[in-house]
Amino acid sequence: MLSLSVPTATIFASSSKPLSITSVVMMAKREEELKEIRAKTSEEINEEIIDLKGELLMLRLVVAGMLTVRRERELEEGIKKRLSRKLDRQWKKSIVVRPPQSLRKMQAEKAAAAAAAAEAEKTA
Repeated sequence: MLSLSVPTATIFASSSKPLSITSVVMMAKREEELKEIRAKTSEEINEEIIDLKGELLMLRLVVAGMLTVRRERELEEGIKKRLSRKLDRQWKKSIVVRPPQSLRKMQAEKAAAAAAAAEAEKTA
């Protein structure tokens, strides 16, 4: 039984495997992002939430349209509903998640800024 004097998180953290360097770096980056979010005002946070939810809704509409077109093509090819669902399950299992375009764009901008800073250091 756990003693009440030792916090539970400490017990579980000490019993887990050591963290790899990459996971520590990712956690540090996440902490930085959280600090940036915490530094924002409530109005800024609410505005960003509204923008992101709107973007999410638009992405869902795009996905729904694409799935509709895919199903229409399956119907033209004579694929029945049952086989379509089976193929869809197989396809979903084979998906490899990629970062969203907005994140890739931000990463490219950061890389460009870092390259520009490195170039500026070379010339200075």
